[in-house]
Parts: sequence; C-alpha cells; structure tokens
Amino acid sequence: MSDVRRPIKAALLQVHSLAGLALALLWAVVGLTGATMAFEDEIEASLNSHIMRVDASARRRLTPDELVTRLQSAGDFGRASAVTMASDPSAAARIRFARSEGGARPSSVYVDPYDGHVLGSPSGEDFFATVRKLHRWLLLAGDGNGMGRKITGTAAIGLIVMLITGLVLRWPHRARSVKMWLKPNLGLRGRGLHRSLHAVIGTWVLPVYLVMTLTGLWYSFEWYKAGANWLLARPQPTDAGMQPKPPRGAAADKREAKTDSSAEAKSLAFDRVWTTFLQQEKNDYGRVLLTLPAGAGTAVRVRSWPRDSSLESVRDEFRIDAVTGHVISSDRYADKTFGERVLAGVLDIHRGAILGWPGKLAFMLAAAMMPLFAVTGLLLYLSRRKHRRLVRPPMGRLVPGE
Repeated sequence: MSDVRRPIKAALLQVHSLAGLALALLWAVVGLTGATMAFEDEIEASLNSHIMRVDASARRRLTPDELVTRLQSAGDFGRASAVTMASDPSAAARIRFARSEGGARPSSVYVDPYDGHVLGSPSGEDFFATVRKLHRWLLLAGDGNGMGRKITGTAAIGLIVMLITGLVLRWPHRARSVKMWLKPNLGLRGRGLHRSLHAVIGTWVLPVYLVMTLTGLWYSFEWYKAGANWLLARPQPTDAGMQPKPPRGAAADKREAKTDSSAEAKSLAFDRVWTTFLQQEKNDYGRVLLTLPAGAGTAVRVRSWPRDSSLESVRDEFRIDAVTGHVISSDRYADKTFGERVLAGVLDIHRGAILGWPGKLAFMLAAAMMPLFAVTGLLLYLSRRKHRRLVRPPMGRLVPGE
C-alpha cells in the first residue's frame, strides 16, 4: 500500500469502527424487526384463514354502513374508522376502529359480508403492530412525532457511511476476481475468519442494504421526502378540497380524540362514498379500503387495489366527500409517471416485494444478518486493540531519545 493511501485507509477504518460500535445494536434491532415483518401478510393469512373466508352466496352482500350497524348492535367495539371490502364473494369484510381517548386502538374484526355476524379478530395483529413500532420508532414516546423516527433515520445515514467505508477498506488488489469478492475463506480461524465473514457477506448484502437505507429515509425525514418528490414527481396543483394528512404520534392521537365528537356529530357514513366509488369503478376492483377522516373533515380516503396485484403500491386512490358523494380528487396508478410509480412503491421496494416472494426472501435474509456484522465487527475491533497492546513497547523500557 502506498504511503498516500495508508493514512486515508487508517482514517476510514477509524470512522468505520467508531460508527459501528455506536450503532451496531440499533442496526441489529432494526434488522431483526424488519426480517420479522417480511412475510407479515402471508403469516397473518395463514393464521386467520378460518375467519378471512366465508361461503360464497348468491345473496346480496351488505353495504359498509349496514355491516357497521350490525356490528355495533352485537357489542361495544368502538367507533368504526375503516372498512375493507372485496369483490371476491368468499372474502370476509374487515372493520377497523378509531383510537380510544387513551390512545389505544382496538383490534380489528372480520365480519361476514352477507349477514354481518362477527367472525373474530385476527391473530398476530397486535404483535406485528408492536414490531412495526419498534422497527420504525424504537417504541419511544411520540411514535412518528417523537425522537425514535429521527434516531432510526440517523442510523440509516450511518449505515450508508458504513457501506461506503467498508467497500473502500476491503477493495482487493485483484478487484476483477469474483472469487476474491464473493467467496469467504472458511478455512481460517479466529480473527481471519471473522474478517472474511464480515467483509465477504457484507459485499453480498451491500446492494440490499443500500436499497433499504435509501428507501427507509423516506419515512424518517420530511426534507428527504420533499427532495425525492421534487426529483421524481410532477408538480401537484393545490386542491382546496384536499385535507392535509394528519400528524402522527401521541400528539396526533390526542387531537384525534378531541375531534372524534365533532366527526360523530356530523354522522359521517360510508354508504354514499361506497355508492360513488362503485359508479366510478363499475365493480372493476379486487379490494378497497374506505377510511374516515381522523379530524373534523368530510373527505373519506378510498384506496382500491386490482384483482391481479399483490403489491401495496399498485392502487388507485380517491378522496370522496361523505356528505355529498362528490369526488374531490382521483389519483390513478395507470396515470402515474415512472418516477411517481417509484415514489408510490417505496414500501414495496424497501421490503423487496417489488421482486415478488424471492425478493422478499432475499431482503428478509439480508436484514436477519445484521447481528452478524455487529458481532464480527466487535470481535475485529477487540482483536485490533489487543494486537496494538502486544506490539507497543512498554514505556518503562524505552531509552531516552528512542
């Protein structure tokens, strides 16, 4: 190594080591929770298959308001805030509820779309909700409005630094050798094995981690989201009918609780919105989610997914006035530019779903490997310190002027 490159690599090693020591545990938590959620939909579908399906019938299916009315007559479930309907005659409807005054959200329930009787609450819903909060906000107070969101965002930036410095530090003399880049030397022991695993497996997952961090920053910093929108999306005209997205977190929960009474006073319902949506789509949908506004507005958000799509991002979105049935805005996936489709698919890209189940599996395995880098990185740091102590001459044996 040349005399010029040696101090540069030494400085990069210091940055790499210190950042790793400071953030390794946090990265391990985020990685393991992300891996846990990789196949959340499939796990929940398997656990709850007995309440998510019903016997198809030629009878008329109930409207959303009829379902909510029958549910409320069956027990005190709280105020319904969202209803999921499907075009599949054997799919159960799902009803979600608004947060209570204490900020807790009751579990959702599946109901029979033909008679409205309760099929049950989904298993695993509360577990994955807790894992998601740990992944995004570290379970810190304030949720999305608290410090947890900024901490995970800062950790994502730190991981990008680690990826860049790690790539520079391990750049081999034979850079064109595929074996040098991708094959760990399992015949080594101790520090050599730790270094080989750390470097080679790090190379395997580097592209995945880069995608994860660049998309994860979307959920952490508004300036990052604004910059991505400026770069990839067309300028959007201001629509007076559109309502701003309510803030997240504990403060938002309190504001939501305060405005529940005003929303109830207006007796917002789903059926007028549902009728308008069916007129728009003419039954050309697979699944649709109707969500009442959290505040005192009247614009209901309607998200519609086609029958042949398994991606969260491939959907049409509408805002429909619950009082008049007027369509306030319409945002169809087919009308989006390539850049806007990328922005709409940030979550699917973040978890690898954009590549189907093989992509989700690859991203899950990469996320689950994060603790490996924490352990091997710590072992390498400790071994370097031990080596320095062994090669450094004792101060008492130094001759003056030596």
